[in-house]
Amino acid sequence: MNYTFRKATLSDLDSIWEILEGGIRRRREEGSNQWQDGYPNPEVIKSDIQNDAGYVLTHSDLVIGYVSVKINDEPAYADIQGTWLSQGDFVVAHRIAIATQHIGKGLSKKILNFVEEFATANAINSVKVDTNHDNIAMLNIFERTGYQYCGEVYFRGSPRLAFEKIIT
Repeated sequence: MNYTFRKATLSDLDSIWEILEGGIRRRREEGSNQWQDGYPNPEVIKSDIQNDAGYVLTHSDLVIGYVSVKINDEPAYADIQGTWLSQGDFVVAHRIAIATQHIGKGLSKKILNFVEEFATANAINSVKVDTNHDNIAMLNIFERTGYQYCGEVYFRGSPRLAFEKIIT
C-alpha cells in the first residue's frame, strides 16, 4: 500500500474531524472516559493545523489518519509522577487516530514510525506519548513498538499513562 504523510491543511479539517469522531465513538463504546469531555474538538484540530503541528496519513490522496506532533511542547509532562528516560529535547505525539474503516491495518504503528522519523530529522532522540489506562489498543501498540512506561501525567484532572522511546 502507498501511504503518505504530510502537514494537514485547513481543507483537511472535516476529514480529520470525521476520523476523530470515530475514535471518540470507539472509546465511548469501549466504556472509556477518554475523549468523552468535548476534547478533542474541531477547534483543537484547527489550532494544530494553524500551528504546523497537524499531520495526516493519506492513501491515494484520501485522509485516513491523524496525529499532532510538537517539539518540547507538553507542559503536563513536566509534572510526571514517575521518571522519564531522558531530560532533553523531545517530540510529543497526541491525538493519534485512524479512520474506522482502516482500523487493524497497522497504521497506528506507521504513524508512530513517522513521528520517530520526524524526531530524527530534527536531531531529537526522544518521543514521548501518553494514553488512558483503558486504551488497550494504544497500550499494545506502544509496547510492540518499543515505548517504555515512565509514569503518570494528568490532563484535565485525569491520569494518563506516559511512555517514552529513545530513538537511536
